[in-house]
Amino acid sequence: MPYRRLPNTDQARLRALQTAIMQGQKRNTDELAFSEQSLIRLRSFYTNFETTLIHHKLARTQQEKSSTVYLESVKKARIYLSHFIQVLNFAIQRGDMKATVREFYGFNEKKSPSLIMDSEVLEWGKKIIEGEHKRVSHGGNPLYNPSVAIVKVKFDQFVDAYHFQKTLQSNTARWTVKVAELRAEADEIILDIWNEVEESFSSLPEEVKREKSSEYGLTYVYRPMERIKNELHKVKQELY
Repeated sequence: MPYRRLPNTDQARLRALQTAIMQGQKRNTDELAFSEQSLIRLRSFYTNFETTLIHHKLARTQQEKSSTVYLESVKKARIYLSHFIQVLNFAIQRGDMKATVREFYGFNEKKSPSLIMDSEVLEWGKKIIEGEHKRVSHGGNPLYNPSVAIVKVKFDQFVDAYHFQKTLQSNTARWTVKVAELRAEADEIILDIWNEVEESFSSLPEEVKREKSSEYGLTYVYRPMERIKNELHKVKQELY
């Protein structure tokens, strides 16, 4: 015998709620297979749930679209900062500068800055740009190819993209929490309505009960072995 399967995705929940609402629009209250109280609760909840799902989808879509721009900006910033550090180290190796100039940037010969994490790019980008300005202000010659001005342009673009992406992530997380909060109530409403529907048709034969209940969005599925038995039964009917 097939068993009733409750929705397990948000879109499936929305469809189940929509189907129940449509039945409420098509029939008078006394003809409905579930109570007027459940219909009132359903209508009150549905708009909020649908709106929240729309906002959540829009927030995720915007974050995903922005991530392409963000990833390109962090890639560029990482490359320019890395090349600037290499030029500085080459100048020190050639003897054009003393090794102590690294102190202006906040690192030493034994450990160059790590730029693997985005947060490290954010941290060291600021230190290196400020360090170059300090070194030049103490009489040092500016480094070129890349110059600190170009590095700063790429870094500023990354910083803007970084903060914008964080804002989008926060927005997505906020809507995710709201969806999760409403999901439990959606399940409760659907379960109550489906129980009432099945109870309304409980006196009917099983096949008829499932058929009428399906009009209200109830989903019935066969277990694997039951599906096989049904298929075999159909084959036998066709043969005989």
